[in-house]
Amino acid sequence: MASTIDRLGTDELVNIFEYLPPEDIMRTRLNKKMRDAAKKTFVPMTDFVVDSVIKYDAMAAMTTALPHLQQIGISYLHEEGHKYSDGDDPYERLAANTADLTTHDTQLLSNFKWLRILDICYRPLNGRFPFLFNFTLLHKLNTSGCCYLNWDLESLAGLPQLKELFCTGNESLTGNINSLRVLKDTLAMVDISDCPHVAGNFMDLADFPHLKCVDLSCTAVTGDIRDIGKQSFQTLELLLLPSGVYGGTGYEFQRISDAPDVVMAVYSIHKQRPSLLKDWYGKLSKDSPDWYDGEDDFVGVDTAPLYIAFVEAGSRVGYRWESANDVPNPCEVNWLDPEPHRECIGYEEYTEELQEIEGQVDIYRGFHQPPTEEQYTRLWAA
Repeated sequence: MASTIDRLGTDELVNIFEYLPPEDIMRTRLNKKMRDAAKKTFVPMTDFVVDSVIKYDAMAAMTTALPHLQQIGISYLHEEGHKYSDGDDPYERLAANTADLTTHDTQLLSNFKWLRILDICYRPLNGRFPFLFNFTLLHKLNTSGCCYLNWDLESLAGLPQLKELFCTGNESLTGNINSLRVLKDTLAMVDISDCPHVAGNFMDLADFPHLKCVDLSCTAVTGDIRDIGKQSFQTLELLLLPSGVYGGTGYEFQRISDAPDVVMAVYSIHKQRPSLLKDWYGKLSKDSPDWYDGEDDFVGVDTAPLYIAFVEAGSRVGYRWESANDVPNPCEVNWLDPEPHRECIGYEEYTEELQEIEGQVDIYRGFHQPPTEEQYTRLWAA
């Protein structure tokens, strides 16, 4: 009598395989019918990370056995003496130092035409790999930490359905964020942080209809937050901007007196959309004539209050100058909102948080902006 499996048709096997991870499908290909079913299966979205020679060999087999693989990750090969093949224009010193290693063909990835998710993390690739940008069905690309992966944002034109882009720490990435406009109707998540050779104006993304999160911190991107209007970034939930943007995170003031105008520009956006410029801070430039060295040589920490951050007590928002330490040594708060009425809901919470904030002020009590260098020296000498 035929077994239950034998009585199943190819299409029925495909339906079963679509609930299994790729490794399990590979193990169940016991006969021609199962092998044919596997080739037709759109493998479900599950983590399959190539981080060893054994998994690389499995990937090589999957190129023909599971051509409809939809998700794959590429990471360092753990075994010593092995590496992925270099691409065009590799980082020469790294290529020379690894020339004697056993090489595994990176081009194999190009066989997976149905990929939806591609994760290439922690510097496994060296050089330029044009085929990585030919996956026309790709929804998510992650190249975080790939400092030797050589590519330009213009390459994203080959990924017309891309929704999520994560390439933080790609030191060899170049281009202008204006190149993302070819993905205007699909992009929802963009993280290009710590990519120093990426430039452009952040406002080029302002009319993207599906954007939820944008992180451009530590890039060469510029712009002015005062250009953000009511119709800008309508779906955005988080916006992290570099210091080169007027009002960006880590923006450097040339004078202490410049701070209130910048703070008010950030505050006006914060009041309308509180999450948009989350964790914002500014600081006095070391090139400023107002700057002075506040590092305590004895304890090795900076005690000068030359950084600005927002503070909140209940719904009331203000800002204060503080030092860049776990213990911030803050100045007094410059409140931007009026004090809530005693009968308002949440007033008790406000007073508790206000007392906590005021209790943090110590040596700079009475100062609403940084003391002069002479005042600073006198305060800490006392």
